[in-house]
Amino acid sequence: MKIPISRPLRTLLLLVLLMPGCDSSIAPVPDEGTWRLVNYWAAWCSPCREEIPELNEFDNTTNVVVLGVNYDGVKGDALTELLRDFDIRFDNLDEDPAKALGISRPRVLPTTLVLDPADNVVGTLTGPQTQESLREFLSRHGWSDKKNAG
Repeated sequence: MKIPISRPLRTLLLLVLLMPGCDSSIAPVPDEGTWRLVNYWAAWCSPCREEIPELNEFDNTTNVVVLGVNYDGVKGDALTELLRDFDIRFDNLDEDPAKALGISRPRVLPTTLVLDPADNVVGTLTGPQTQESLREFLSRHGWSDKKNAG
């Protein structure tokens, strides 16, 4: 026996059935398909402040996307103020992606995760990074700076 179901109810049922799988289809870090650096920083971390100009310049001059994560979970207007005070010009994530990436939250700051275009964590760099150290690491893992080629 076939039970008639209205179109809106069918749509709702389909959405309910598909919801548990939604999280797995969303990339835990934006800009999938590109090389990304996820940098954990905090206002109280002197080495974090030391590397900010390097990360700003690297984000601006390469085809690598730099994304920040405030270690203390500061959000909203308070985060906007910190970004301005520390002259952080790269985008910052609203949520810590560690769990979604299947890794532990860093215990040392600064820590920079290196993600390849397929969303794989190919490295965890601790301590302040320079443009040179980032280029060297990324190049060893197959990155090519197409933005500055030729």
